[in-house]
Amino acid sequence: MTEDPHAAPPAILSAALSAGEVVATWTPSQSDFDAFAELSGDDNPIHVDPAFSARTRFGRTVSHGMLLYSRVWALLGTRHPGRRHAMQSLMFPNPAYAGEELAFRFSGAEAKGNGGTMAIEIRRIADGKVVLSGECLLEEI
Repeated sequence: MTEDPHAAPPAILSAALSAGEVVATWTPSQSDFDAFAELSGDDNPIHVDPAFSARTRFGRTVSHGMLLYSRVWALLGTRHPGRRHAMQSLMFPNPAYAGEELAFRFSGAEAKGNGGTMAIEIRRIADGKVVLSGECLLEEI
C-alpha cells in the first residue's frame, strides 16, 4: 500500500507538549521528497535522484529545506490556530536524509500562547546534528 502524499501530516507531529517547548519527531521518506518535488517544482536531483545523490558529498538524497519548514508550520498551526505567519528566518546547516528520524523543538512564543517570536530547531536524532535552525514570527489575526 502506498502513502497518500496529499494526506494531512500524520500523528508523528503530535508529541510531548509543554509550556515553552514542543518536541515532535518525524522520519521523512524518499516518497515525501518526491511528492514535495512534484508539488513545488523543485526537482533538483540532490532531492529526487538516488543514483545522482550517491555521487555527491552527501552520498544520498537530502530533504528540501522548505519541506522541513512545511512540517514545522503544520505543527505550529495545531498549537497556534488563528495566528498569521508574519516571517521566518531559517538556516540549514546540515542535511536531513530519507529514513532518518528528526526531532523538532520550539521555544519562545509557545510559552506565551498568543504568538510572538518562536525559536525553531530540527535535529537528526541519530547524531544530534541540527538540520534547521531559525525563528518565526506569529501574529494574532
